[in-house]
Amino acid sequence: MDILLAAERGFSGGDAYVAGLFFVGIAIIAAIGALSHERERAFSASLVYLAMGFAAAVAIEVLGLAWLDPLDDPQVVERVAELAVIIALFATGLKLDRPFRWRTWSSVTRLLALAMPLTILGVVVFGTQVAGLSLGAAIVLGAILAPTDPVLAGDVGVGPPGDEDEHEPNFSLTGEAGLNDGLAFPFLFLGMFVLDPGGTGWIGEWVLADVVYAIAVALAIGGGLGYCFAAAAVRLRERELLATAFDAWLAIPTVLAIYGATELAGGYGFIAAFAGGLAFRRYEHGHDYNRRVHEGAEVAEKFGELAVILMLGSMLSVSGLEAPGLAGWALVVVLIVVIRPAAVALSFLGSRMPRGERVFVAWFGVRGIGSLYYLAIAVGSGYLAAGESEVVAWTAIAVVLASIVVHGITAAPLSRRWLPPEARGSGIADRE
Repeated sequence: MDILLAAERGFSGGDAYVAGLFFVGIAIIAAIGALSHERERAFSASLVYLAMGFAAAVAIEVLGLAWLDPLDDPQVVERVAELAVIIALFATGLKLDRPFRWRTWSSVTRLLALAMPLTILGVVVFGTQVAGLSLGAAIVLGAILAPTDPVLAGDVGVGPPGDEDEHEPNFSLTGEAGLNDGLAFPFLFLGMFVLDPGGTGWIGEWVLADVVYAIAVALAIGGGLGYCFAAAAVRLRERELLATAFDAWLAIPTVLAIYGATELAGGYGFIAAFAGGLAFRRYEHGHDYNRRVHEGAEVAEKFGELAVILMLGSMLSVSGLEAPGLAGWALVVVLIVVIRPAAVALSFLGSRMPRGERVFVAWFGVRGIGSLYYLAIAVGSGYLAAGESEVVAWTAIAVVLASIVVHGITAAPLSRRWLPPEARGSGIADRE
């Protein structure tokens, strides 16, 4: 009979799996340290994660290890990013406490109904006229880059439940990030329809199924289940059937159930996750229970962000960064410096928001883990030609990288310059 030994005979240095465990342990320690000081340096945690991902990429290359590739392993990227996004969206919804009226949500509506399509249009024009992409591929790239990030934008967004005020620029960025992750889906499917030859018979199907039905179902299921879960949880706690110690964990099963039910019904789970958070918050919104649930969701979303950004950094390669070419890297600059600010400026024509606050909202169109999810969907769909798939994927990755770095470095100084002290974002360490 063979005997399984705890270690090999003689000296052995372990394997890649053990080295990976060591790296993950160090990464989590670094994450805790970075999150503990977010009050001084917004986005510092994201920059630390990205730097560690770069280090992992170098080690993988030097050691010749087999690792994830965004083109070869899109399903892995999709699933990791998917979990991180839905938790972040639910946590984002839990923060917001404004009543649903045009006047109070007008800034978010402008960003979603005007700035988002204008941003996609700008990317499409650049992609077709400068980068040499087909119309369908350019629309897909525009949809990938349309969502702003609910996790990264959270550091310049509103604070946790219980904050007295939701200042307009912070609220605008938080509400935009909460909804545009799901609203990018119709544009992604539009690009795929354009890529698939076969006339224009798909237009009615796209409007009815991918726009009207999927959005309506998501809002209905997300809002309904979010409210019901909150009501049930409060009643169970009143009857001492749920322990207070587990309040912080409740967000996870709640959002998973909401997301799963919505996707089974053919709706957009991302929209439902955000709507579920909003509805959960609406039930006894002043109760401390909401804050404890949010705190648990926020910790989960931060470590989800860690996982995705570490994964992103570890997948980088010289050949990948060369794939966008000069035009792709030019789009990185044009999107951040021209397209996003111009789209927001046009969207806020006639708005009463002060100029400095408009500039703040225009600048912080942060791209992040939502874009990684969409690029994985696009690559895995098979609609993109091989050459365009590589360009689209790595151009999107280049934009995310640049956004994390540029917006991370500028967050604190620009918050001090353009916003009053009470409207500046706060990190997780302020939740003490």
